[in-house]
Amino acid sequence: MGLRFTVLSSGSTGNATLVTNGETTLLVDAGFSARRVDELLQERGVAGEEIQGILITHEHSDHIKGLGPVARKYNLPIYANEKTWAAMEKAVGKIAEENRCILGTGQSRDFGSLRVESFGISHDAAEPVAYCFYDGKEKLSVCTDLGYASDKVKMAIADSDVIVLEANHDIEMLRMGRYPWNIKRRILGDMGHLSNEATGELMSEILCGRIKRVYLAHLSREHNMPDLARMSVRGAMEDRGCFYKDSEFKLCDTYYDRPTPWDKVADL
Repeated sequence: MGLRFTVLSSGSTGNATLVTNGETTLLVDAGFSARRVDELLQERGVAGEEIQGILITHEHSDHIKGLGPVARKYNLPIYANEKTWAAMEKAVGKIAEENRCILGTGQSRDFGSLRVESFGISHDAAEPVAYCFYDGKEKLSVCTDLGYASDKVKMAIADSDVIVLEANHDIEMLRMGRYPWNIKRRILGDMGHLSNEATGELMSEILCGRIKRVYLAHLSREHNMPDLARMSVRGAMEDRGCFYKDSEFKLCDTYYDRPTPWDKVADL
């Protein structure tokens, strides 16, 4: 079957992504109530019983809100590094010992023929990570909630077929917005979130023939819009001499209130 995925929902109010290769199905984050997670799964024709585990990027509530209830309801193992486990333990509640699984930053784990690798990112959390998924020669990267893209991040995602990548805010919208300055400074800082412009700069550095699609994720409802995100990312790429045809490479939307269509990573 190869790798398939759907971004169930993405934004400041909640995040969850489903990845499968037909043999193994994994949920990345569970930032909604258990009921809402079930609704999102049903919209993509998946039952909770079909999931084999949950991978956690970091402990912020928009990534773990429904983690405990979902894991207990379906008796699912949770994979996170030790610092993230320590930071989210109270919020998650009681989890069976056999379902408390450690996946250290920079480590990989095989789930049958589906390989998962974690890598560290810069964000104001205990030890935040992003993930790469491999099935044969296919590669999907899911990388959000980072203040800047380090050389290690660029190396980790550069040879992906498809990337789910943060484009959180428009800088001017954020600066003119209603948030207090201390929150704006956090978002704009190296431990905050990628702006549209920063995402475009990153893509101009790593875009190659292999990368087919980038899903712009974790958009702020206050300080961004899908059309603006696509336009700004593309403009920042073109400003740095990176031009492309839509037939060769696509910028795709994610949504805060509904799933993206299933996407088969190998599709041209």
